[in-house]
Amino acid sequence: MTTGTPIDLHGKVALVTGSARRVGRHIALRLAACGMHVVVHYGSPASAPEAESAAAQIAAHGVQAQIVRADLGDPAQIAMLFEQIQARFGRLDLLVNNAAIFPRQTLMAASLAEWHNTLMINLTAPFLCAQSAARLMLAQESGGAIINIADLSAFRNWRAYALHGVSKAALVKLTEAFALELGSKVRVNAIAPGPVLRDEGNSPEAWQQIGERLPIGTTGHPNDVAEAVVFLAAQPFITGVTLRVDGGEYLL
Repeated sequence: MTTGTPIDLHGKVALVTGSARRVGRHIALRLAACGMHVVVHYGSPASAPEAESAAAQIAAHGVQAQIVRADLGDPAQIAMLFEQIQARFGRLDLLVNNAAIFPRQTLMAASLAEWHNTLMINLTAPFLCAQSAARLMLAQESGGAIINIADLSAFRNWRAYALHGVSKAALVKLTEAFALELGSKVRVNAIAPGPVLRDEGNSPEAWQQIGERLPIGTTGHPNDVAEAVVFLAAQPFITGVTLRVDGGEYLL
């Protein structure tokens, strides 16, 4: 039986994949503000300066930041990522599988290479990361939590992003399967964000219109996702759920 008291995150260790920029960076900074030590992961060498600046912002909260570059398309580098975390901290309390790719591709036009690459980064890498994280968490008395970042394409059909949608739908199912298998020691949940970050393809005017059609009347912010991560990380009686942070877009 749980006590109903949120878990204290202070002093615990979190890994956020793809946390040098975009939503992952916001998640990492919010966890640091909660007193967590944060592993800043990035994949592309071009993201190194952003990883360095993210780590500096994390350290400003009085916690430790570890920067690790790893290609999530390479299982050996994923294993190395967790070896470095084990060597530095000796523990891991929270994994946020945030890194993803967003290929604009239909199923009929997709090549086998595109299919494999999308599933590798968006599904297989989270699977391997969850396996490695769970092994560390199961070995520690306090257990831990895993949060997978999906999106609404897991539930809605985005024809131009069909490959992406397939991978995210599978990620939601993976979340449920891990939650059932890992039981009380490791809680596993997912978050499905809606429009929280404007990309270059949307003008400010178009972005405003996207928000106006939502039931809540406005678009969100990456911090909305970060707050959802903190909530799920701290709740001892929630596992196997996908929390939609979408301003009600799923209802439309």
